[in-house]
Amino acid sequence: MPLDIVTIPCLSDNYAYLLHDTGTGATALIDAPEVAPINRCLAERGWSLDQVLITHHHPDHIDALAGLRNGDPAVIGAAADQHRLPDLTHAVAAGDVLHIGSQTVQVFEAWGHTKGHVAYYLADADALFSGDSLMVMGCGRLFEGNAEMMWATLGQFMALPPQTRVYSGHEYTAGNAKFALSVEPENPALIERVRRISELRARGEDTMGPNMALEMATNPFLRADLPEVKAAVGMPGAPDAEVFGEIRRRKDNF
Repeated sequence: MPLDIVTIPCLSDNYAYLLHDTGTGATALIDAPEVAPINRCLAERGWSLDQVLITHHHPDHIDALAGLRNGDPAVIGAAADQHRLPDLTHAVAAGDVLHIGSQTVQVFEAWGHTKGHVAYYLADADALFSGDSLMVMGCGRLFEGNAEMMWATLGQFMALPPQTRVYSGHEYTAGNAKFALSVEPENPALIERVRRISELRARGEDTMGPNMALEMATNPFLRADLPEVKAAVGMPGAPDAEVFGEIRRRKDNF
């Protein structure tokens, strides 16, 4: 059955996502940053919220839970993060399978930005909801995890089908793109993508939903295993995770 995906801008640069299975009417929310825009979106569409899937414990991903209306949703989050999440109806771990109506949702462990972070993958919809792990054109800061953890997380995502679309937790894409150019200024795919991103943001449009093939061609954090990227950061022959860590450090100081 088709799945409607609605991107909801929240706070200054967060996104929440409504997932509506058109065949069954089941509706789920990925993360809950801000009450008003989420409730408004539900009301405008006449949808009742069945589930909230949380990626991680940071306040800008959970603070709206108490104020959500249009249903009495189940709250789903990581068992490993349960001690600092709101009360969960269902605690999940890597490899668990959920359902949103007829849609199957696979849970991925996505540590790095935080410990206990999870991501949600819907194979039939070719959609990955990565929270603050993989960002469009970037990746999350390593607040609790380390480079090895995040590189392992990204490796799982890179193994997904190339048509998989990426929906991340923030609109950081323009800044991420500028940083990517500092790593690979002569990458033609990246140069063209930066141009398209600039056009989208100039029109006030979001940049969510690029496919994994495009991310792997232009996102420097997914390219740390490539000889040309290792050479570009002065680390030819270095282990992939170490190169990734250097790129992350450069982004932190960019």
